[in-house]
Amino acid sequence: MSVHDKKIILGVSASIAAYKTPDLVRLLVKQGAEVQVVMTPAAADFVTPLSLATVSKREVFKDVSNEAHWHNHVALGRWADLMLIAPCSANTLAKLANGLCDNMVQAVYLSATCPVMIAPAMDVDMWEHPATQHNLERLKSFGVQIIEPEYGELASGLVGKGRMAEPAHIVSHIDAFMSAEHFVPTEVQRALITAGPTYEKLDPVRFIGNHATGKMGIAFAQVLAEQGVAVDLVLGPTNETIEHRNITIHRVESAQEMYDACVKVFPDVQLAVMTAAVADFRTAVQADKKIKKKEGEENMVVELVKNPDILASLGAVKQNQLLVGFALETDNELENAQKKLLKKKADYIVLNSLNDKGAGFGTSTNKVSVISANQVFEVPLQSKYEVAKSVLKYIMTK
Repeated sequence: MSVHDKKIILGVSASIAAYKTPDLVRLLVKQGAEVQVVMTPAAADFVTPLSLATVSKREVFKDVSNEAHWHNHVALGRWADLMLIAPCSANTLAKLANGLCDNMVQAVYLSATCPVMIAPAMDVDMWEHPATQHNLERLKSFGVQIIEPEYGELASGLVGKGRMAEPAHIVSHIDAFMSAEHFVPTEVQRALITAGPTYEKLDPVRFIGNHATGKMGIAFAQVLAEQGVAVDLVLGPTNETIEHRNITIHRVESAQEMYDACVKVFPDVQLAVMTAAVADFRTAVQADKKIKKKEGEENMVVELVKNPDILASLGAVKQNQLLVGFALETDNELENAQKKLLKKKADYIVLNSLNDKGAGFGTSTNKVSVISANQVFEVPLQSKYEVAKSVLKYIMTK
């Protein structure tokens, strides 16, 4: 089983379902996992620390410190391969979603650098409440895996969804998660992603821009974050966003701002994927007041100057980084992309064609060609998340 030799932190919160946790610990230990139990103080009203210490063969931590010693929640968060919170009450779920830290379980969660799974347990009305569902969506956006509660008779006497999943089902979820494909090598610890458009100001009201939304770059950031990579996402002006514990968003507006952010981060990353649609030119002068029409004026001439070329600049200084550029073409697509690959000193160019239905700006799908020095890899039309996954799997395993 995939939990064999894995280090698992089990966080126990105050719920009647806590009576199932000794059996859960026993199953995990039987399959070769090391289990460290941490509890909220109130959880001890439902299951004793002694029973959990007996089946885990480890001291159970209920407080951040006691009279004997300090319990290092930071070290625990870095020790584990997985943190599981089961049962996760509505109260604990809300605290997780909002970053509160008033007990040992919360402290370890906020310090955890490993994946986190939760198995909620609560009454059906609490489960279905909009606040609970909002908190669940927020946790999902952080990358937390949710083991859905099961349908059945609840402690209140009601029948509905809210029962914590049975220990055997939880172990199956953990095993499936641990068995999931991890295709990014361990040496790729940090990545730089650019996404979205850039806006070049004409005056305080108007700008030169494009139709990019940032969806493709955000998909790359999400896939990498889920693989455990720390991502610096340099994001141009867009309504799209993402929240994940492994993603740091740097919001920029102009090409110069995006260039400055990339140059600062690039030396510290092992992978850079440049999906942003960066403006090639900006206005030579940005007016500090709205430009007004002049009487009798039929034409207006705007002088443009070249923006810094981000991909070429990174290509010129890259050491051991893997550098991936994007090209959006409308004609002579392959030829232009191959020229860009050589000129910008990139390792790969991902080619988008506006001639392909369902590809390009604003869509939730894409179809691309990954071009290297001697090969073209075709990725068929699918969701941008799946495209990002396919591209990364291809370049990471070459």
